[in-house]
Amino acid sequence: MVNNTIAIDAMGGDNAPKSVIAGLAISSLRNPDVEYIVYGDEKKIAPLLKNRVNLKKVVKVVHVEDWIRADEKASKSLRRAKTTSMGMAIEAVANGKAGAIVSAGNSGALLAMSIFGLRKLSGISRPALAAVMPTISGEIVALDLGANIDCSSQNLFDFSIMGVVFAKNVLGKPNPRLAFLNVGEEENKGNTIVQEAASLMQNSHFSNYYAGYVEGDKIISGDFDIVICDGFSGNVMLKTAEGTAKLCYAYLKKIFSSSVLGKISFAIGRSSFLGLRKKMDPRKHNGAVLLGLNGIVVKSHGGADSIGFAHAVDLATDMSARNYNELIKKELIRINTSLEKK
Repeated sequence: MVNNTIAIDAMGGDNAPKSVIAGLAISSLRNPDVEYIVYGDEKKIAPLLKNRVNLKKVVKVVHVEDWIRADEKASKSLRRAKTTSMGMAIEAVANGKAGAIVSAGNSGALLAMSIFGLRKLSGISRPALAAVMPTISGEIVALDLGANIDCSSQNLFDFSIMGVVFAKNVLGKPNPRLAFLNVGEEENKGNTIVQEAASLMQNSHFSNYYAGYVEGDKIISGDFDIVICDGFSGNVMLKTAEGTAKLCYAYLKKIFSSSVLGKISFAIGRSSFLGLRKKMDPRKHNGAVLLGLNGIVVKSHGGADSIGFAHAVDLATDMSARNYNELIKKELIRINTSLEKK
């Protein structure tokens, strides 16, 4: 059953709860049928809702005095799961009060508390952190981006299942093309784990989605819709892409502002440049999803502003509306059925 209520950790993030409430106001305009349970310090939240009459109608504030600090260790946060805004928001999903949780708080704590509180889906060896990334011709989903530093071939295969379901139902790609991140495109390239994962894909009913290996420089080519990798490689890939985007923007800004000719060039191509900046705006792709749990968990960037946080809430709303986890369960049943027949 679809749950149109989203649990919000209002105290996580650099600019919380201000950016959180402002982000909810933006997302709520795009999703008027969604309700929110907001966990956090009511004294700080209430003034932010005061002049947002429409948002106030769909928000229930649950006062929580404690929250997870940015530098807090995951082991310590687990001991305070029942008394913090993050922990109580996760519990709302576990109890069925909400269909998803969004937090801009401590990443390690969110991963640990979500895995502990929601548990893994039956048939999934490990959860994975996934995010949507822009390419030349659209968007891709990449996973794992940091939840698992070391992975087995079975882990990578499980990530593939979740990635295919995500690409088909969230990105709207009926026939997504999946590739494993590798050091070369040839079949004999890469380590044993990646090669075994590729073999598992080729011998499953997901084989028609398999498109081979992809090197780091081809990820943004638009030739693939899903990129699968271990968490170490994925996190490096993501951070490198973010850094490269910032570098390109800094170079362009310097060129256009360093001389009269540069300023004239900017004036002539202003609309194109602004269009490029909008397309590369990281806020549009804010929100990483922890896939493979009995609940939808979306991690917003800690430094996200209201626009960025709104996109993370939009993602959680969309996945909850599409009943993403039920779709995963159906695919796992199909796999188990096919294995039994063999």
